[in-house]
Amino acid sequence: MTTAATPYHPGERAVQDRAGRTDRADHSGRAIGSTVPPVAARFLTERRVLVAGAADADGRLWATQLSGPAGFLRAADERTVTVAAHPAGDDPLAAALAGPAQVGTIALDPAGRRRMRVNGRSVPDGRGGLVIRADQVYANCPKYIQRRSPVDRPGAGAPRLLAAGSALSTAQQLLVSTADTFFVATTGPDGRMDASHRGGNPGFLRVLAADRLRWPDYAGNSMFMTLGNLELDPRAGLLVPDWETGGALLLTGEARTDWAEPAAAGLPGAERVVDLTVTGVLELADATPLTWTGPEYSPANPPANPPAVAHPVP
Repeated sequence: MTTAATPYHPGERAVQDRAGRTDRADHSGRAIGSTVPPVAARFLTERRVLVAGAADADGRLWATQLSGPAGFLRAADERTVTVAAHPAGDDPLAAALAGPAQVGTIALDPAGRRRMRVNGRSVPDGRGGLVIRADQVYANCPKYIQRRSPVDRPGAGAPRLLAAGSALSTAQQLLVSTADTFFVATTGPDGRMDASHRGGNPGFLRVLAADRLRWPDYAGNSMFMTLGNLELDPRAGLLVPDWETGGALLLTGEARTDWAEPAAAGLPGAERVVDLTVTGVLELADATPLTWTGPEYSPANPPANPPAVAHPVP
C-alpha cells in the first residue's frame, strides 16, 4: 500500500532500491497526483486512442485499446475521465468493463511523443462508454516513443476475432518480433491496475519460444511501476498494435524480471530484462478505425537485434 509519505508500494520500493534509484524515484514521484490538471484535460480531449489494462473474470490481465474521434476522452472534472467507447464483444475485457473494475490507462500522442497515465476505478456510463474515477494521474517523458500520425479508415469494420490460442502462431511471432511499440498491463498489491508503454527499434521485443517473450528494460524515470508490480504479482497483459492495419495482438501470461548481467548483455541498452510466459493469445482485426503513418524512430532507442524471425519457433 502507498502512504502519505510516498506514492510507491513495497514492490516498487524494492525494485527502486535494488536498481539504486531511490532518490531519483522520489524526485519523479512528485509528479504523481490524483487530479487531472487543465493542461492534462486538454491533452486527453485531443487524443484518438486510449490503452486500458484490467483483469478478466478469471483474474488474467489484458491490455486493450479504445478509440474514437478527438473528444471521445474528456475530463468531466479534476477526478473524473469519461470515455465514449467500450471494448467490443470479442475483446477479452468487454465483460470486465461492463461492470465496475480497476483499470490502468495510458493516453499516447505518438505525433508529439507525449503520454499520460490515468489509473483508477471504471464504471459503465449507461450509454456504451466508461467513467473513470482517477486515483493516479501523471505524465511520462517522451523516451522511446516512435513518432507517427493517425489516419482514419472510413471503411473500417467492427473489431472482430481472427484467432485465439495459448501460444503464438508463426505470423504472430513475426508481428511481435518486428514491433517497435507495445503496452503492458500489471497490477499492484492493492489490486490497482497500471498500463505502461514500451518502445524501441524493431527487434527489441524478442520471441524466445512460441509461448515465451523477452524485452529489455531501458533507463527511464526510475519509478519502476511495472517492475514493482511484477515484483509482487507476476500477472501481465500485453497489447501489440498493428499500426499498418488497425489490428492488434493481445497476450496474457506471467512475467518475471531477470537481473542477471548475462541476460541484459544480450540486448543493447538493457539494464535488465523481462521474460513473459504466454498463456493466452487473442488477435483482433479492426481493433481501431485508424492506421498510422510510418514511424520516425525515437533518437533514444538503443540499437536492437535484427527484426525478422527467419525461422519462427514452433
